[in-house]
Amino acid sequence: MRKQSLARLIGSVAAGTLAAGMVAGCSGQNQVPSIGYAVDAVIASYNGGSTLGASSGSAAVFGRVLTGFFYTGPDGQQVADTDAGTAKEVPGEAQTVQYRLNPDGVYSDGVPTSCDDLVLAWAARSGRFTKPGDRGPAPLFDAANSAGYADIERVDCQPGSKDATVVFRPDRHFLPWRTLFTAGELMPAHVAARVANVPNVVSALQTGDPGAIQRLADFWNNGWAMSSGSLDLSRFPSSGPYRIESYSAKDGLVLVANERWWGNKPETGRIVVWPKTVDVQAKVTDNAVGVVDVGAGSVKDLNLDGFSVRTVPGRGVEQLVLGTGGVFGSVDARRAFALCVPRQALFDKLGKAKDAPKSGLGAAPLNSRIVQQDSLYYPAVTGAAEKYRGTDVPAATAALASFGAGKPTVRIGYLQPDERRAQTVAMIAEACKPAGLTVLDAGAADFTSAQLTEGKVDAVLASTASASGPAGSLAGIAATSALRTGSGLNFGRFGNGRYDAITDQLAADDNSTTTLNLLTEAENLLWSEMPSVPLFANPRIIAFGNGLQNGIAGPTQGGTGWNMDRWVLKR
Repeated sequence: MRKQSLARLIGSVAAGTLAAGMVAGCSGQNQVPSIGYAVDAVIASYNGGSTLGASSGSAAVFGRVLTGFFYTGPDGQQVADTDAGTAKEVPGEAQTVQYRLNPDGVYSDGVPTSCDDLVLAWAARSGRFTKPGDRGPAPLFDAANSAGYADIERVDCQPGSKDATVVFRPDRHFLPWRTLFTAGELMPAHVAARVANVPNVVSALQTGDPGAIQRLADFWNNGWAMSSGSLDLSRFPSSGPYRIESYSAKDGLVLVANERWWGNKPETGRIVVWPKTVDVQAKVTDNAVGVVDVGAGSVKDLNLDGFSVRTVPGRGVEQLVLGTGGVFGSVDARRAFALCVPRQALFDKLGKAKDAPKSGLGAAPLNSRIVQQDSLYYPAVTGAAEKYRGTDVPAATAALASFGAGKPTVRIGYLQPDERRAQTVAMIAEACKPAGLTVLDAGAADFTSAQLTEGKVDAVLASTASASGPAGSLAGIAATSALRTGSGLNFGRFGNGRYDAITDQLAADDNSTTTLNLLTEAENLLWSEMPSVPLFANPRIIAFGNGLQNGIAGPTQGGTGWNMDRWVLKR
């Protein structure tokens, strides 16, 4: 048996040690052949690099189905997955990274993994292929963001080869390059080629064949969308230890061991993923769930007797993402609204995780959109947030009066059911009413963050990058990108050239003094322009059923299923 990623095996050993107490004296028990995993992501797209996939939380569902050169570990860090392949920076006039896919790598449909997959990912995410739009050229590919990919000049790849050399533009440098070509985002190019009728993806993209690229973009944007009960499984091959067997509202997303997986065989042959749209309490009561990873307080009266439960602060930022049109077309309106949002009270009642530390992540209201609370930079860059700590009715009233806004109505949308977010909206409505602001609960079971872009709501209540469930990482690419001009995840359509330039420089320069100055400028700018209102580190309830071994909480965009192939449940 080949060695699995060392980091993943170390994590499994550590988890086994931590969980040993739960199964002590259970030597007579039998291993359960299937484990249910309840996670408040939405199963909407297989393609984690697309706007739909990233905002719905596909990384927390498909991280062990579609592997990449790196994955998000349980602390939010990027971890190399050497089962998929290896990546290393090499000397050169420009930043250069050599990628080598595992020679034994093969999709579950029998087609070998190849550098074609990297070329497609780069082309789709780079933003270089465009079409005419209302505000100028618009990307052909509906990518979540182009961070890092836009800095790549070329991907050298012989079609079908296991090797690729990624060369960045001479004037660019991308320090967090380990966030490129990652788990859940490296898609099977051969499927796109077949369905789009493009014989050679690499050649079409390198030569700029407009017809072929349009067909590839159409498929990349829509061809991996997932709807309950009607999957053409030939479009969804796996490059990981699990593959999709079926998906329906009744039976959940059923993942089974991928017979062609070249790494360590999964410890449990079947995982059933229950997304946010299901009744979690009913599944727990029916004994259909062994692992739970949901927002704290989101499921009303959730009873987890028989589980080992922790409530921890996550890497995702619970926040209000504001539109930049309609009622919030004026920055003064956005500031006035922020002045009446009771951030401290919201944290005290809804945002404080039971197992949060006394300082750092989750210890207080979150005063930054792009800097983690446990970062050394955090205390120094968040001073501008102080005036927005709690409700200031006189200031909000004066701000509204100063530009003749009258008594505006703000519609806050979020994905239901979500008890905590319903309470959040209710508390904001109560706090803002004396200032003349009417706040309406626009939550819905079919809500999507795109409704903000469409003008159907005025704000989205969600986590980092408008995700409803697992979100956030140490690198913070999604958080930063969600406020960049033209980014797919920028649902509020905020645009500021200086902010874009700051984030470019932050990605290229690791000098601590420069970083401190840039982060301070960025946060001052964002508190002034108010494209969003950060509330708190998203608290997560993560629970493992009695008898569950090798589970490690992952309060990040990768979710607690980051090592689901190591889970063992004995009953």
